[in-house]
Amino acid sequence: MSNSARDYYEILGVSRNATQDEIKNAYRKLALQYHPDRNKSPDAEGKFKEMSEAYAVLSDQEKRKQYDTTGREGVYQKYGQEDIFRGADFSEIFRDMGPGFGGVDDLFGQLFGRSREGPRQGADLTYRLQLRLEDVISDLTREIEVPRTEVCETCRGSGAAPGTSRRTCTQCSGSGQVQRVQSTGFARIVRAESCPRCGGRGYLVGSPCSECRGSGKTRKVRRIRVVIPAGVDDGHTLRLRGEGEAGENGEPSGDLYVVINIPPHDVFKRKDSDIYVDTKINAIEAILGTEVRVPTLYGDVVISIPSGTQPGSLFRVRGKGLPRLDSTWKGDEFVAVSVAIPRSPSGRQRELLKKYIEEGSS
Repeated sequence: MSNSARDYYEILGVSRNATQDEIKNAYRKLALQYHPDRNKSPDAEGKFKEMSEAYAVLSDQEKRKQYDTTGREGVYQKYGQEDIFRGADFSEIFRDMGPGFGGVDDLFGQLFGRSREGPRQGADLTYRLQLRLEDVISDLTREIEVPRTEVCETCRGSGAAPGTSRRTCTQCSGSGQVQRVQSTGFARIVRAESCPRCGGRGYLVGSPCSECRGSGKTRKVRRIRVVIPAGVDDGHTLRLRGEGEAGENGEPSGDLYVVINIPPHDVFKRKDSDIYVDTKINAIEAILGTEVRVPTLYGDVVISIPSGTQPGSLFRVRGKGLPRLDSTWKGDEFVAVSVAIPRSPSGRQRELLKKYIEEGSS
């Protein structure tokens, strides 16, 4: 995998608001230029890897959003190497280029050290965990229930009934792949495909396990403990390695992504680690000053409102915001003051207000 820190948009030569068609066309043109089967220059393979990684991320809406928010480092924190390329339509692009660009699976296996056929790592899972704003003022532990496939305990993943064993597929010699050769004009294309006899597993089961019916995996609902760090925001994603679906034929399990959802609060508004809350005072209190009790995430506090306070004034309550993620510091709470003007003042109130105006203008 390329370790380049260059911007993905810069690599493909597109703007940050480029459409999916523009991104696809840009990659297609660059692939024609730097494909290792056509370009034998020393730096072609590195550039091809770089542009393919950029396209794999930017062609996927979710990965692109993650990149725009957190950059390449954030993408690699959320997605594994296999996940980066999963779902990208490379086969379609190279097929459209003509017969000289066949064997894309072999090409990517060679360049990135992976194969798209045969046993696969388990699929990743996503779990959305809803929390309240009050929940994230300190570290929190929650247990969640996740339906997933696991290695069958009866046959230990072999798929064979106890006392029996599976045997190597003779058609693919245990590789899970067979090669198909296609001749088109002067080109000879070799494609690796999943073995039709064993379904890409590389082995056959004579007496299937009664628990998993020969698949080697069973469906379970697993309780998993999740530690949520204080100060997480809506949309924050936690990656639990190995807690996804079971892999095939001894391959590792996928990962579990826990996405935090924090709906808007009825009282508080959040901006990063700071909290905003509204409070009202009447006109006389604004003129003379007063003390008001305001809510915080940690309980009510009393703050002083000085005389002459203007509508919209902000008062800071230090340390009453949310913890900053991975830090011992806390944000602050800001109290926005609005002044309530009486709609129908009484006769006595009118007299007092008129007297106040007269004294103020003298």
